[in-house]
Amino acid sequence: MKKAFLAALVLLLMINIAATAFCDTPVTKLGRGCANMLTFPLEVPEQISRVNNSDGPFAASTVGVLKGLGCAIGRACVGVFEAATFMMPFPKDYKPVLKDPEYFLETSNF
Repeated sequence: MKKAFLAALVLLLMINIAATAFCDTPVTKLGRGCANMLTFPLEVPEQISRVNNSDGPFAASTVGVLKGLGCAIGRACVGVFEAATFMMPFPKDYKPVLKDPEYFLETSNF
């Protein structure tokens, strides 16, 4: 009886640890929000560079700038939201609002 109780307790602990292994934490959410608040201005040259590589310099000077400003505003707002709400598990399990990329410098040309 004692062995069965101990085995069940160990199993419950393992399940509990495994369930939280795939969740982000409030500290991760706060760090992600601060990183997005600091790196949002870099979206403008990044988008200009991407549009220049795909569509040329004229498109980069028009569409790239506008796309960069839109992405920068979005990243800044998400950064403020995540930093302000880092203690709340919203979205579910502290998942990132921006998914591709979660942090600016993950897939940039810099």
